[in-house]
Amino acid sequence: MKMNGLAVFLESRQDLRIFNAAQFRVHRAMKRFWAQRDTDSDRLGQSPSPGRASEDRAPVNEHTRLLPNRVDSTQYLSPDDPAVSPYNLWTVRAVRWITVAFTCLTFAWWVVMIVSNFITPPGLHVRGSPFFAFVYASIALLTLIILLLFFSVPSKLARILSIVNAVVLLVDAIIILAVPGLRHAEIWAGVVSVIWAALMAIWFVTADRTVQWGKAEEERRLTGRPENRRTVVEWVEIMLSTVVLTVTALVVVFMTLTLTLRAIDSGLAAPGERYWVDGDRYQIHLYCSGNKTSAAGKKLTTVLLEGGEDTVENGLWQFAENAVKNGSISRFCFADRPGMAWSDTAPSPFSASMASDALSETLSRAGEEGPWVLASAGIGSLYSRVFSSRHGDDVRGILMIDPLHEDLLSRVGTPGRGFMLWLRGVISPCGIDRILGALLRGRRAVDRVWGRSSYQSGTTIFAKLQEGLVADSLTKRDVVSSRAIQDKNTPLVVITSGQQIRRDSDWEDKQRDLSHLTTNLKSWDVVDHAPHRIWDTVDGREVIEKRLKKLVK
Repeated sequence: MKMNGLAVFLESRQDLRIFNAAQFRVHRAMKRFWAQRDTDSDRLGQSPSPGRASEDRAPVNEHTRLLPNRVDSTQYLSPDDPAVSPYNLWTVRAVRWITVAFTCLTFAWWVVMIVSNFITPPGLHVRGSPFFAFVYASIALLTLIILLLFFSVPSKLARILSIVNAVVLLVDAIIILAVPGLRHAEIWAGVVSVIWAALMAIWFVTADRTVQWGKAEEERRLTGRPENRRTVVEWVEIMLSTVVLTVTALVVVFMTLTLTLRAIDSGLAAPGERYWVDGDRYQIHLYCSGNKTSAAGKKLTTVLLEGGEDTVENGLWQFAENAVKNGSISRFCFADRPGMAWSDTAPSPFSASMASDALSETLSRAGEEGPWVLASAGIGSLYSRVFSSRHGDDVRGILMIDPLHEDLLSRVGTPGRGFMLWLRGVISPCGIDRILGALLRGRRAVDRVWGRSSYQSGTTIFAKLQEGLVADSLTKRDVVSSRAIQDKNTPLVVITSGQQIRRDSDWEDKQRDLSHLTTNLKSWDVVDHAPHRIWDTVDGREVIEKRLKKLVK
């Protein structure tokens, strides 16, 4: 019985081995079959069955692991699993760290550019508007910030917009380098800013494409296929990046149009000559008309004009030309203050005494020695007073047209006015008002350089910002000092706007005080119906020409 039982047991064990071997062959055949199905599915662009991974595993026996081996496991993760991330690849991580380094470098340059709007760092004086370089630096910084904020969410539309930005910015760089006037105005700081902005736009495309590749690779490795669906948060991030980059693209396009207008304006020839001043840092435009000497060889008195809130070319120039034709005066000169008309902008800060030094150097380089009758308007009278105090022997008379008193300089230097000027300056590179003026209102180059649209120029805005920053400090100190050393025997004429007196309760008292600037007051006239620009009226022009004629003779 025992032998029979043992025989039965051995026979059953042999049958079991045969059964297990058959089962293993069947399982292997099924595995090959499903592998062939997966290959066919991949060839047709279909994904394998999600339950296939568990069926591909070997049959469970006493050697099967209780916990799956993460290295050899064929189970796929969910696409929403945090482990499915492009940051798993060192290439993507390296791209992010490079982007962080670029952002830090760009931020440092952006800080330097914003500081240069108020105080010029050594070696970074831009002869044109510093706002162009600042806006280009801002575009580069904004591009990198958007890239970092939405780094793990690549977007094809964002790449397209960045390509557009890069192309247009490179066009801007070509325009600046190709046009001598723009190259002179922007110098190396502006060129570096626009080229760097273009390179950062190209880097945005490169980094975003790298992240997309890394994301697809990790999804294919960990989930079995690239994931095309996006979460609501990802769609919001894509929308935000698209909106910001679209606005950036519009700004860049408008800046290109503005650069085109500036290139056209730079071809407008200046009526006078431009002279290097302040150690050849910038140029001042000087124009003179008339004979220096009489027929007998005697030196003639020259009227030196100083504009007010506007350029001399916008009104006073035409008045002076008519005065020469009428024989009231024989000769006149005027120099555009830095940032106005054809003159370059000066480094900041820039006070009245610095402007007087620049004017003196310009006249010296041009060989103009006087004698002078100083005719100035509005805030320009402050600059003329400082010049007069330093050239007393050469000044034969002072005529001030509705001049600004130094006690009212606080109005020029208010924080609110300064902020609005700075804000206008930041927006000025877009040039929307100048573009619309050129397209719809027929504004020409003369209008934008010195005419009725010159106030829209970035250089003019910057000059007024400079003026306001030191109006109630450095400039006021200069003017007060000049009053103390002014030659008291200098003939003086004051012409005041009647409208301005009625509009401003302090204006009449301050005009009366200015009439005592010297002890040799020749006349104080109030033109009743004249505005601040007194020469815009017939009565105003007649009074000014009459008083000038007496001072010159």
